[in-house]
This record gives sequence, structure tokens and C-alpha cells, in this order.
Amino acid sequence: MLSFAQEAAKQGFSEIILPKQNSQEAGLIENIKVIGTENLSQVISYLKGEFEIFPQKTNKQNFFQKIKYPVNLNWIKGQEYAKRALEIAAAGSHNLLMTGPPGAGKTLLAKSICSILPKLSFKEALEVTKIYSIVGLLPKENSLMNIRPFRSPHHTSSEVALIGGGNPPRPGEITLSHRGVLFLDEFPEFHRDVLESLRQPLEDGRINILRAKHYISFPARFTLICATNPCPCGYLNDPEKECTCTSSQIQKYKRKLSGPLMDRIDIFIQVPQIRYEKLVAEQEDKTLKIREKIEKARKTQKQRFKKENIFTNSEMEIPDIKKYCQIPFQSQNLLKQYVNSQKLSARGYHRVLKLARTIADLEASEKIQNDHVSEALMYRIRTE
Repeated sequence: MLSFAQEAAKQGFSEIILPKQNSQEAGLIENIKVIGTENLSQVISYLKGEFEIFPQKTNKQNFFQKIKYPVNLNWIKGQEYAKRALEIAAAGSHNLLMTGPPGAGKTLLAKSICSILPKLSFKEALEVTKIYSIVGLLPKENSLMNIRPFRSPHHTSSEVALIGGGNPPRPGEITLSHRGVLFLDEFPEFHRDVLESLRQPLEDGRINILRAKHYISFPARFTLICATNPCPCGYLNDPEKECTCTSSQIQKYKRKLSGPLMDRIDIFIQVPQIRYEKLVAEQEDKTLKIREKIEKARKTQKQRFKKENIFTNSEMEIPDIKKYCQIPFQSQNLLKQYVNSQKLSARGYHRVLKLARTIADLEASEKIQNDHVSEALMYRIRTE
């Protein structure tokens, strides 16, 4: 009904009549009178002028007041390096891959990103709500999605389940993650075709589905977070436990992730096992402080890109990068060495610049400094 009401307003209709149960949802759209009725007799009486029904007025601000996060960043003990990576990923909507042994906290870290993501703007909330309304996943008690989506499909999910399709075509998990997070745990365990299908939406922010009778383009502007073990047993290079995998098993496991797909990841981090002392230590809850910092960085980006019709640094195209990602001479020489030695591809070079721009935004720095580029490069280069 949200899509219906929005299109009716766009077409110039001044009033719509619909079931009362849907009126609150449709009432979010401005410039159109929404009349909610309980049955057809009531509709006829209203049209004859025999029965008065007041238009639905939905206060959109009510949906953004109280937000409950399923997992809080403060739940994670230690792992400061990983938390910093999450902060940068959330600030610029950058893709992140975590590698570490079983039980190190990769899944919990991924789930905690929701607690530091900036709140949805009303425009973003409408985009997400329309998707969930069409699929039939909109919560009955809430007519507006007020929290960024977090989707975590199982590694046995099919290509259609992930990218969308079917008859009639329906949005998949990547579209349900729009303006939110798609978390792929056990990343190499997904089918190769499923993983390769992520390449186009990661680049374009949309997924185009072409069938004999249908051509549909679904939005898919999401942050990809992945978690993987370093090897099948999970203990490669572990200081405490011995790896039981053969070299051929390790190579086969790593080959499941193609170079072109890995080139679309912005941040690579290692997540080690947590020590007991860190696990039981008291720590300050910095979640709110980090979220406020990220929200300020997002506002900076919104202001910067108000003419480009994009939201975050990760969405920048090459002309935008040239315009907004000027770096010092010393950093140019550093990146030149990495590109010429083939440690950094052309795509990787541009992703480092976008990452450096986000790090600078987090520090409220108008210009990208050498330290920002160095940190961005540190997250980008894979060490395994």
C-alpha cells in the first residue's frame, strides 16, 4: 500500500480509499488524503456523503523515537582493531571481510554493527519499507521500517534466494538488505555461482533480472560483511592449536573466493581469539559515542554529495573520486609503489581512496592526510 499511495500521489490523485488496516502505512505519504474503511458498505456510504471518515494522519516521527538493537557493540570484549574496522565500514558503507578461528566473535561483531549504524532518514525508511511491504515482511505493529535491515542468509541459500527472481519475480536477500547490512557467515561455504552473482550489485547498487517475460531492476545498495575461517578446520597459523588441514585442502578452500569478488571488498581484518583477561575485564560503553561520530560523518557525506544523488563515500564513481579524494604527494608515491608492484589493482586503488575519505570524515578533516591513506591501505592489503 505504501507503493500504491506513493504512485497515486505521483499520478496526481488527491484521495485514495483503502482498507483501514493499511491506512496507517499509506498515511506516511504526503500530498494525498488517505481514507481507511472497514467494509464496502462503509465505502458506499462515504462516497454518498452519508458517513464521515477523517483522513489518516500518520506521525512519522513516532517510528524513530525508540529503537531496540538486538546486539550492542559493548557486548564485544576487546577486539579494538575489529571495532575500528566496523566503525569505518559503518561510516562509509564499506564492505568488510573478517578472518579468524571459530569462536573468536566474528558473528557477534557483524551483528553489533546495527547498534552503531546511523538512523534511517525518512527517505531511506520509505525505500526500505516499500521493499518489505511488497514482499509481505513488514511487521504488523510497525508501518515504517525504523531500523536498518540486517540479513543473514544461510550458506545453503540458492542464487534466486540471494539475488531475487522466481515467477513472479521477487526481491532476494540483497534487496532486503537495501540501506542496511548483508552478512554472509561461512563465506567460502556459499556456492560459487551464488558468490559470483554478488559482483554486479556490489558495483552498481542494483540487481537487474532478465527473464523471457520480465525485466525488473531491484535496488541493492547494501554493506556486505563476510566472515570466514582461515582454513577448513579454522586453526591455520593459530598460536595455540595445530591446523589439521592439508595444503591442498587449504588451497581449495581459498580458491572458492575469486579474485574479482575479493577486489570488491574494502576492508580485510584478522579477528584473533580473545584472551581471558580481556573477556572478564570491565570496559566503558562507547556505542553511543561511536554512533554519534558515524552520524556526523554521514551528515558530512550527505552535504558533500547533495548534487550527486548519492548517500555515502562507497557510492562514489571515478569522477567523484577525482573531485573529492585529493591526497598529499607522499601518499601518491606510496600508492604508486603498491599499484606498480601489482599489490593493488585499479579498482583497489580507487577503493583505498574512498576508504581514506571516510577515515578523514570520521576525524572531521576536510582534507585527506597521509595517516588516513596509510590506515586505509593497511585495511585493504590482505596479509594471508
